Amino acid sequence: MSSRVIPAVFLLAFPMLLGCGGTSAERDPGASAATSTPASAPNRETSRAATPGLERPPASATPQIIFLGDSLTAGLGLDADLSFPALIQKRLEQDGYAYRVVNAGVSGDTSAGGLRRLEWAMAEGKPHVLIVALGGNDGLRGLPPEQLEQNLATIIERGQARGATVILAGMEAPPNFGADYTSRFRAVYPSLASKYNVKLIPFILQGVAGDPALNQSDGIHPNRRGAQVIADMVWRTLEPELTRASSAK
Repeated sequence: MSSRVIPAVFLLAFPMLLGCGGTSAERDPGASAATSTPASAPNRETSRAATPGLERPPASATPQIIFLGDSLTAGLGLDADLSFPALIQKRLEQDGYAYRVVNAGVSGDTSAGGLRRLEWAMAEGKPHVLIVALGGNDGLRGLPPEQLEQNLATIIERGQARGATVILAGMEAPPNFGADYTSRFRAVYPSLASKYNVKLIPFILQGVAGDPALNQSDGIHPNRRGAQVIADMVWRTLEPELTRASSAK
């Protein structure tokens, strides 16, 4: 059992997680927007999810940092410029890093949906970093942890094959499927991080889950303050990778 403490309020509220405000990507591919933000000027330009005929992120020679996730990544309930990937874009600009954030978060998405959208998300431009923040909806639906592991493994492999540095963000399963399920689910993330030698953010909602001051009225999706906490946590893992890449040039 992990020593990490998950707030009881979060676990009790988990049955509402991540699908709030939108259905799965399979049923409603436009439930949330995939946002691409140029490094030189943040904006709210959006493109629909990865469905044939829908718009892809615009091509750019600027190296990309792609966030592949669900409603937490999409910033459900927040203005587009307040999602945690958008806050990362602002930090990049403030610190002089020339990267373009692509927010490929879609509300209700599972690891399988993320896998289907991956090539679309990486189709234009140069993916330098791929941050994978999926699994919450797999846990919500009680999907087998082995299926989650296989989907995430394929995403990591394809990202690395494109030359991207992959960062994996962990999620927790709800308690209603039993201790064995939640334990096996949790173990997927450190196992993959070790196998593929990728950086791991153990729990994407660490420090935010269960805190009413950092969440919207649903008790699950971060408010603007909560999104900033997540952005700061992600930055602590991301920034060393950017510094290392700059030093290698």
